Amino acid sequence: MSDLLSKGKFPLPVDREAVRRDWAERGYDCRPFHDPPGREWRDFVHATNELVTVQQGRLELTIGKDVLIAEEGDEVFIPRQAVHSVRNINTADSIWLFGYDS
Repeated sequence: MSDLLSKGKFPLPVDREAVRRDWAERGYDCRPFHDPPGREWRDFVHATNELVTVQQGRLELTIGKDVLIAEEGDEVFIPRQAVHSVRNINTADSIWLFGYDS
């Protein structure tokens, strides 16, 4: 699982523009997403690699059989074709950034 989750990749508070610049250098775009408590996105599959960083809150991500908790500043790598789900486990809204490689 350590190859999927980079704890504390970005300093707090997470600066969206800093994440965007970092990801752009690695060939990823960067978009924000807001989820209310308990919101879940289940069983997605993409033809590209994906990165996720929590800007505010906490997320539970399931990638294949791996379940991990991403907190503010963490970066998650979701490999192309991996079945994955995302759930907001925070007691308030979570704001997260996601991007796909080209």
